[in-house]
Amino acid sequence: MGVLTDYFRAPDAGAVVAFLTSSEAASPVAEFDGVEAKSIDPHVVLGLLVAVAAGEPYQGLASRPVWPATPEPTGYPDDGDPWADGPWVFELDTRVRDVIADVNEVTAVVTEWARAEEVGGSPSDWEPVVGELVALAGRARSAGQRLYCWTCL
Repeated sequence: MGVLTDYFRAPDAGAVVAFLTSSEAASPVAEFDGVEAKSIDPHVVLGLLVAVAAGEPYQGLASRPVWPATPEPTGYPDDGDPWADGPWVFELDTRVRDVIADVNEVTAVVTEWARAEEVGGSPSDWEPVVGELVALAGRARSAGQRLYCWTCL
């Protein structure tokens, strides 16, 4: 089973929740400006990208869940609970957006990032999607918007 991840920009979490409420969990990339980024999860793999781009050790990412719109369970969710089945959407901290938007040398960043065991693969395979993420982050910053990650099994 693969994990799908899409990154997109939106004016605020309310707009994202309104879309997801009316769309029956379709990817927000259909509605918002975004990038399909399969396998770049919003916690570890994107966090490693931000660490490399910022020139600092990996420390995790600041994000908050905005979907499902129900309270997050304190334990493992029951079958049928939207927290068990997804999709999930996380709002990323503006620092994440800004660090990604500031990447000038995509090739150099991707070359170092792809060395991580959690990333793997050839830098040439990753360079196009990272380039798209850099451009998306730049558009989000210019528009005063946040970045979000939609994840689905």
